[in-house]
Formats: sequence, structure tokens, C-alpha cells
Amino acid sequence: MKIPFLNRPASVAVIRLQGVIGASTRGNGLSDAGLALLLERAFKRRKPKAVALVVNSPGGSPVQSSLIGARIRRLSEEHRVPVHAFVEDVAASGGYWLASSADFIWADESSVLGSIGVISAGFGFSELIARHGIERRVHTAGQSKSLLDPFRPEKPEDIERLNSLLLPIHEAFKAQIRSRRGSKLPADRDLFTGDIWVGSEAVQLGLADGIAHLVPKMRELYGKDVRFLTYGQRVPLLRRFGLSAGDVMETLEERAAFARFDARG
Repeated sequence: MKIPFLNRPASVAVIRLQGVIGASTRGNGLSDAGLALLLERAFKRRKPKAVALVVNSPGGSPVQSSLIGARIRRLSEEHRVPVHAFVEDVAASGGYWLASSADFIWADESSVLGSIGVISAGFGFSELIARHGIERRVHTAGQSKSLLDPFRPEKPEDIERLNSLLLPIHEAFKAQIRSRRGSKLPADRDLFTGDIWVGSEAVQLGLADGIAHLVPKMRELYGKDVRFLTYGQRVPLLRRFGLSAGDVMETLEERAAFARFDARG
């Protein structure tokens, strides 16, 4: 006699990680706080055979990337559930950090992966305001409070200080990738320059494990009858009825971040 419960097909939890990474106050993007309950539920509910991360992110906050990645690893080890990352358009910078938290990384031929580096960008307006006769007045308690003021000329000591902040973050990023992908990376190639690669090249360099899409790969590994349990972030109630000015700005910023890696056929 067959017992239906014992013959239930394997299940795979599918979690979509899409957008810029950062502790947004409007519910956009990816943050550890926003994903915590969703990840907990995905690893526990119905005892999945695996968790599949669908990654489509140009990066963002290194802290949030680290927190989310650490949570994924912790849950994977606690529940003894393997994690597969499937890269869609892009897994760059912090997006690749998230992908690296998986045990296996799969990509499309045209996916963009990498950008293992740290960036700080801004604008300088000192000549503009001087041209219009505008005087910048800043008073601080603490000599570093006006570090890299965009309305004043850059100071060498400010640039040196900024580099001293960026370098440790870059080292943490490199340590993450070495710990997760180290044995698969070439010994004679520096992949930590901030460069990016497309699918098949990323596989050759050890940044991904193969070219594959979610459904066929999971069926290949866990059976043709595997069930997919999809988990996604909830959209705040007010945002379902329209976008505020702040939402529009965040949407534009997100599009700009994705545009750095956009290639169209």
C-alpha cells in the first residue's frame, strides 16, 4: 500500500533576489531585515530538497550584502539544505556577493557576473558655485566632518582617507569570494579588479558552475516531478496604489544602477 505523504515529490524553495541592495525605508530593493522572515520560511517550510536563489542585482550596500549572504549560509548549514543561485541579467558587485552565498552558481549565456570591487562616486561643484559668486560656508566641530565636501575642491588628504575606507571593504569582498569559490578560481588570474564577464567566460573563470536555467536544472537534479515553492517580498500596501516622489527617485536610481550592465540585442 502506498502512503501519499511518503510519496510526495521533492520540493525546491525559490526566492527572487531582484533589485539594488540597501536598507531602503520604502520597501524597495533588498535588505537583510526585509528578507529575514522570507528566508527563514523558505528553508523551513515543507523541508525543501534545495533552495534556489534567482539573482538579478547590480549590487549596492556591502553591509547588507554581507548580512544577507551570512543569513543564507547560516540557514543552509542549520537545515542541511543546499543552495543554488541562478543569475538572470546581472549578478554584479553585491549581487555577485549574494550569488556566492550559494553552493552552486548557474548563469545564462548572456548573464553578466563579477564586478568584485568597491566604488564611491559623487560630483564636484566648487567651480560652478565660484563662477556664480556663491560662497560656501561650513562650520564643524571635528576636522573630518566636511570630508569630501562636493562644494569645495578635493583635498589629497580626503582622497587618501576615502581610499583607506574603501580598501578594507574590498578586502572583505575578496575574502568572501575566496572562501566560497576559492578552489574553483584560477591561481594565475586576478578577478578582483572590478571587471565583469558574461556567462560562459564566468564559468571558465570559476565564477559560475555552469550554464543552466532554474526549472530544467532543478528537475535534472531532484526529479522531473519536483515542486517549486515560490517566495517573494511583499509590496507595501500604499505602493500598490501608486508611487510617491520618493519611490520614483528610487526607481530611477535602480534603473541607473542596472544600466551600467545593460546590453541589448
